[in-house]
Amino acid sequence: MGFSDKKPPIFLKEDNMAKSLGIFVTTTDSLNHVIGIVKAAKAKGSNVKVFFTWKATTLSKDPAFPGLCELADDVSICVDSYKKQGFDVDDIPEGLTAKKMATQAQHGIIIEDFDCYLSL
Repeated sequence: MGFSDKKPPIFLKEDNMAKSLGIFVTTTDSLNHVIGIVKAAKAKGSNVKVFFTWKATTLSKDPAFPGLCELADDVSICVDSYKKQGFDVDDIPEGLTAKKMATQAQHGIIIEDFDCYLSL
């Protein structure tokens, strides 16, 4: 493949910013990153959905978690992962409702319905 066969770099103009961002969170050390990314995306007018699964469900007990729930358009956690981390499903994290204690279908929604996808 020669140089002329390469695709040109893609530069996004502000008016071409993604209108929606889905964030899939599996790591336990990423809450500050998630909050920063959500703030930046919201400042650009994007709709943001965050889904926590596996060990990342422990982040729902972080004092900063309710603030993230207020900042993002939608936050949910994998109820099965939450149970596997030793939490009672009736102990709903502050900032969430019982409806937001969800399944991996939320991950599928992010992949299918959102313009951009980020996995942390």
